[in-house]
Amino acid sequence: MTQEPPGKRVRVTSPRSGAARRRQVAVTHEIDAQTGVGEVFVRSLITTQMRLAMLVLVVVAVLVGGLPALFALVPRLSDVDALGIPLPWLLLGGLVYPALVTLAWFYVRQAERVEREFSDLVERS
Repeated sequence: MTQEPPGKRVRVTSPRSGAARRRQVAVTHEIDAQTGVGEVFVRSLITTQMRLAMLVLVVVAVLVGGLPALFALVPRLSDVDALGIPLPWLLLGGLVYPALVTLAWFYVRQAERVEREFSDLVERS
């Protein structure tokens, strides 16, 4: 009985794991190559980030611009004291800064969420 020489070793893997990797590389290649599909992905990310930025900007504008307008339209509010401090000073000096910090925190969290969702979309596609 003659013994045949051993054949070349073959590595067996799941076809799903290789397919997922190839698709991810294809989408990132589309983005890197600036093709039409890549432009759609990037444009959707930029549009979502712009909407978020505009939302935060509008809230800041209403908050910071609205309080002085409120005091100009209702002059009696300027005469109100709270804890011995005039109400306009208290609101503009005390309310605005915590509100800005909260809005900044909100913006960062939402921007990170958008980027995470974009990364997940790229990985799934």
